[in-house]
Amino acid sequence: MSNLRFIERLLDGAEVDWIPLKKLGTWYGGGTPSKTRDEFWENGTIPWVSPKDMGRPIVDSSEDYITEAAIDGSSTRLVPANSVALVVRSSILDKKLPTAFIPVPVTLNQDMKAVIPHKTINTRYVAHLITSRGDDILRAARKTGGSVASIDSGKLYSFLVPIPCPSDPKRSLEIQGEIVRILDTFTELTAELTAELTARKKQYNYYRDQLLAFEDGEPQIPLSDCCESIADGDHQAPQKTEKGVPFITISDISAVNQIDFTKARFVSEAYYDRLDDKRKARTNDILYTVVGSFGIPVHIIDDKKFAFQRHIAILRPNPAILMPRYMYHVFRSSGFFRQAQSVATGAAQKTVTLTALNRMRMAVPSLDKQARIVSILDKFDSLTNSITEGLPREIKLRQKQYEYYRDLLLSFPKPDGIAIGSNDE
Repeated sequence: MSNLRFIERLLDGAEVDWIPLKKLGTWYGGGTPSKTRDEFWENGTIPWVSPKDMGRPIVDSSEDYITEAAIDGSSTRLVPANSVALVVRSSILDKKLPTAFIPVPVTLNQDMKAVIPHKTINTRYVAHLITSRGDDILRAARKTGGSVASIDSGKLYSFLVPIPCPSDPKRSLEIQGEIVRILDTFTELTAELTAELTARKKQYNYYRDQLLAFEDGEPQIPLSDCCESIADGDHQAPQKTEKGVPFITISDISAVNQIDFTKARFVSEAYYDRLDDKRKARTNDILYTVVGSFGIPVHIIDDKKFAFQRHIAILRPNPAILMPRYMYHVFRSSGFFRQAQSVATGAAQKTVTLTALNRMRMAVPSLDKQARIVSILDKFDSLTNSITEGLPREIKLRQKQYEYYRDLLLSFPKPDGIAIGSNDE
């Protein structure tokens, strides 16, 4: 069955109106309370949503919480429950438009917007709708230039989206509700699988921390004594080129401990050749983010050429005493992250300096014991993080299935002579 016939049966003769996003409901902007005011953050109970909290298609909570004093004493506004939030400024906008249904009252940081739809529009319908049009919205509304990708509010608000049967609100909500019912079935299944994966990761983290506790008194050795070298990226921003060697920034290192080369810019071969050898990643080096989102390690498994910024450290383990894969697992442990938190300095952007990194310590048992630990943790790792095995693969398949039916159900006939990204209303 074609998309058009499917939609025709769903509409059963009802008309479709294409309206600007601005007219969907009441829009809210975000704001960030002062980080120096303890009363804005200490014992906070109100979720404060920022781009890092966003998932597709739905997220339900934030990692940060603020107090009511922050709403009274800053530009931050309380967004009512049952809103739809989206990111309007973030490096991730180069890849996608993160959108989420927010079921509880929240506040937003300055890089977010939210809309509370009118009573004649289903909020979850809006969440699915904006998610499905994410690529089109980015093409129509993303600003050009600037160091961080952002959305032009005027172009965002004028972007046209379909509302079925607007002349009959009851019938319109019925159609919207049927679409939401079908799509939520897929998102609920994905959520269940994701919850199972989260439980597996917690189990993995627990056993990893237990294996690395070393209650029998393994020696704690400074990293400077465990490594042949510890360095960071070039402190001078290199000139970018159209092609050449990929140049990695901290935003290209993912929370799943991998490098995403898809959006990397390039530097010349000549620039790369001039770099000191300790700044050229090679097999079994460990990268470690040290500014902002610090504490994320990456184990380099091949000799692919790339350069990187100074916000990323590079450690070359001494193979005579340390297995690189063992160091990688230690760097992912809760205890080592707490150590990084204790030495990080700065207010706006926490930084683990190279001096501090050299002084940080880790337990170094015998190589045989390291090998046994690595064998166990790699098995857990493959179960929880591999994109080709187990739950992650199943989640990816279900997400593709959701996206297929979402696009099918939301492919309403477009109006003649009106561009969807047009300012025409």
